[in-house]
Amino acid sequence: MSSFDELQAVIRRGAQARQADQQACEGFLNLLYHALRAANGPGLPLNNVSMDPVADPQETLRPAPLGSWHAAWFRLGLCEVLVRVRRADGAFRGEYGRGEGFRVDDLSEDAVLRLARQVLRDVITMYGDRKSTRLNSSHRCISYA
Repeated sequence: MSSFDELQAVIRRGAQARQADQQACEGFLNLLYHALRAANGPGLPLNNVSMDPVADPQETLRPAPLGSWHAAWFRLGLCEVLVRVRRADGAFRGEYGRGEGFRVDDLSEDAVLRLARQVLRDVITMYGDRKSTRLNSSHRCISYA
């Protein structure tokens, strides 16, 4: 068997696992999208949140190998943040913004909502005046001091 044929066989053998990995990561990004929309609290949806799944801009192989990053741009009103996620060690690991990272072992609604609120707090910090903006989990919305 030639090296080329061996490569094709390896890619075919791993197709199902790669597809399952991609679906899991896309499902996680979708959970995060819904959590971002609900981050203000019950009855106060953020209607100006959208998600645009994209190929990971740093991936240099197609199809992406198992364990690769999957990405989506999240529009949060006037700004957008790229969120990259991959499965590792039974958890979802991700990064966004300027080097912020996370690990999610628990896919409960509360855990993903906590992550969504953390993402919002971090984006506020990246853009805002650190003394005049705050997002606190005990408040239902962003408050300006």
